[in-house]
Amino acid sequence: MEAQALSFFIACVTAAGFGVAIAAFGCGIAQGLGLKSAVEGIARNPESSGKVTVTMLIGLAMIESLCIYALVVALILIYAHPQAEVIAKLLGAH
Repeated sequence: MEAQALSFFIACVTAAGFGVAIAAFGCGIAQGLGLKSAVEGIARNPESSGKVTVTMLIGLAMIESLCIYALVVALILIYAHPQAEVIAKLLGAH
């Protein structure tokens, strides 16, 4: 049982790491593209900079929330699984 719990924990940690890495990569690309488009829009029409900036900031916040959701799922994978007590005993925590 302990070996199975440990292998499950290793799989959860690996999945959490890959999940957060992929989410951060995707959010970084999306934020870069959004910022690029906003700057191009402001460069073409400087009078619209206020509306473009507000819309851009709201969009960036929405994109960043996706990365935060991935982090929350990763933390749940690591800390809230059925074999948490067995893993704690294996690692020496009480």
